[in-house]
Amino acid sequence: MSHTVDDALNILTAGTAKVLSPKELKEKLELGRPLRIKLGVDPTAPDIHLGHTVAIEKLRQFQELGHQAVLIIGDFTATVGDPTGRSAARPPLTREEVLANAETYTTQAFKILDHSKTEVVYNGDWFRTMTYEQVLKLNARVTMQQMLQREDFKSRIEKGQEVRLHEVQYPIMQGWDSVEIKSDVEIGGTDQLFNILVGRDLQKEEGMPQQVVMLMPLLEGLDGIKKMSKSAHNYVGVSEEPNEMFGKLMSISDELMDRYYTLLLGCDRDSTQHPMESKKQLAAKITARYHSEDEATEARATWEARFSQRDTAAGAVEVNLADLSSDLNVITLTSQIFETTFNLKKSNGELRKQFITTGAVQLNGEKLTDPMADIAPEAGDILRLSKKHSVKFI
Repeated sequence: MSHTVDDALNILTAGTAKVLSPKELKEKLELGRPLRIKLGVDPTAPDIHLGHTVAIEKLRQFQELGHQAVLIIGDFTATVGDPTGRSAARPPLTREEVLANAETYTTQAFKILDHSKTEVVYNGDWFRTMTYEQVLKLNARVTMQQMLQREDFKSRIEKGQEVRLHEVQYPIMQGWDSVEIKSDVEIGGTDQLFNILVGRDLQKEEGMPQQVVMLMPLLEGLDGIKKMSKSAHNYVGVSEEPNEMFGKLMSISDELMDRYYTLLLGCDRDSTQHPMESKKQLAAKITARYHSEDEATEARATWEARFSQRDTAAGAVEVNLADLSSDLNVITLTSQIFETTFNLKKSNGELRKQFITTGAVQLNGEKLTDPMADIAPEAGDILRLSKKHSVKFI
């Protein structure tokens, strides 16, 4: 499907926190060539959660519109550590640790991106070949005043906390990555603005077209308040088991659901659907992305069976099995329970039409839609007749 430039612009700017600038992005799209879209990741941990995938999802949208996705693995920068938002220097990682993390990180990222159409580069390829003279020349392009404009550096200095010189190098290195790969657009979180702007400055000094800055919002975790993170225990890991993933996603609020649709799936939810069904579809789509369609379907069925049964059991009236007639089928059992337990007399026609064939009658979450099917409930079973009427056999 071909898109006009305006269509593409609308798709690509949807869900973003800031684009500097939409006008520049439109001009680049009008060039009629595949743009080089940069996303740099420092694999400081082996597993990623859904918060990390927001930028990857945006990269996928560019990719689907025919642009070149460039995934930079920061095998060099990760050994330094991005100081963004940090109150102290990150503990250094060895290159072996970084490369091991990169392997699982990219495996997870390629559940979103088309691997065959993604250019993967390691920034150690250029930084490890630099001479000290080249490093000094690169540093000379940036002033200390510029670096100290960063809020995290400024804050730490004001509090008397140390800022180590290797941390000051980080924005310069991230910026130089943009020069090396000739990026047209760089995607990052809202906390990456300073670093990406350094890339624009270095590209300009090199006589290159400057990259567009595309900032993605930080995804709220399951609590809907704090940024998704493992430390806040409000995250969904992309390598979690299907049932765990589905169940966690079903716990979010309706308001947060709309954000997850936009940022994690790149689409809007169907406003004509009941919110509960929309949430189930969101959970199923995300589970299918990181596992499979079959596993997502099974996770949904497991969740529905568990929670519909739990909800029904909460208000169930106990019925002694000894009080039931023998040789029961669905319609005779349903009729008997309505009459003897709830003092409601209903005709067989009403039971068939309004309760049984509609799927309202369920035994332990399984719909009983055949009125004449034999049934022999056991102790502990939950029979649901309607939203207001259910029993537990004892």
